[in-house]
Amino acid sequence: MPRPLWSGAISFGLVSVPVKLYPAVSRKTVRFNQIDSRTGARIKQKRVSALDGEEVPFDRIVKGHEVSKDSYVLVTDDEMMALMPKASRTIDISDFVRQSEIDPVFYDAGYHLVPDELARKSYMLLAAAMEEAGRVAIATFVMRTKQYVAAIRPVDGRLMLSTMVYADELVDPAELPGLEGLGDIEVSEAERAMATALIDNLSADFAPERYLDTFREAVMDLIERKAAGDTTVVEVPAAADDAAVVDLLAALEASVAAAKAARKRHPSTNDAESSEAADPIETARSA
Repeated sequence: MPRPLWSGAISFGLVSVPVKLYPAVSRKTVRFNQIDSRTGARIKQKRVSALDGEEVPFDRIVKGHEVSKDSYVLVTDDEMMALMPKASRTIDISDFVRQSEIDPVFYDAGYHLVPDELARKSYMLLAAAMEEAGRVAIATFVMRTKQYVAAIRPVDGRLMLSTMVYADELVDPAELPGLEGLGDIEVSEAERAMATALIDNLSADFAPERYLDTFREAVMDLIERKAAGDTTVVEVPAAADDAAVVDLLAALEASVAAAKAARKRHPSTNDAESSEAADPIETARSA
């Protein structure tokens, strides 16, 4: 059974709703250790001085922030402790905003907010009121000595919390090479029609269970086979030729044709509607 990562109360105005914070995501990844290929023993890392290569014991290691090349400002643990946010047991709501106003790039990690037994009614009241108002709460709280800004939103009668990144942590697109001048690129009507047709043919309801981590599954399959004694050599696929010149319109046309063929094979496709719809390829050709 999952364990709560944090417990406290949602606070807004004079209202307090005791809750527990549970992770909404359980990361799945394949973990590896570094192994000496000659002996099969694990590799251990040592902390050594860059000056003389000597191993440095923990009691001599301090924090340092590089202010210029090889020049550091040292900060003690006591100084860090004095600056850390004070531990708090409240999630303090400051604003209620429209969810559409929040760019998804701000979202970080997701959590379930679960009410204490005696706070279920006030919890449901808050969720229902937010749902009716169409608003998301913006709040701050401290967890494990770190201060977070977060969004709380109603989902099917319950509340979820998403930690958020701060505005100054976002990368400014204007600083990225290759984005300048995109507005000056001309797109023909035929290309636009073909791209729209491709989007229409690939449109579907979001079903998260359809998207699988095929790489992780392949790695686990490889590990299981090798653990069972399989010595088959895995062939490395040839690299694709990224330098090949692509005919955009021809690529779109082929993509639309492939998407239409896939849709016809799908059992939920309505053949009558498909036959009555205008052919997007012919429409684009005549554009």
